[in-house]
Amino acid sequence: MRMIIAIAATLIAASAIDGIQSAAQADPYRWCAQYGGRGATNCYFVTLEQCRAAISGNGGFCGPNTFYDGRPVTTPADVRRRTRS
Repeated sequence: MRMIIAIAATLIAASAIDGIQSAAQADPYRWCAQYGGRGATNCYFVTLEQCRAAISGNGGFCGPNTFYDGRPVTTPADVRRRTRS
């Protein structure tokens, strides 16, 4: 019985560690909007033009995302397109 509990605990710990490692990825978005006066930040912009459009009329500035890793952004639609071809 102790052996079964020890094996189960080891498997649970190993799967938890694997989940943590796969979730620790850098942000694929290159630009962040810093909204003036409110301290709010939005880092979900692929292009500088998208960021500038978001702050237009709101105030603030766009800056590079320090967590950007250089990989292209992919969506589920991109994955489906590649597998069908």
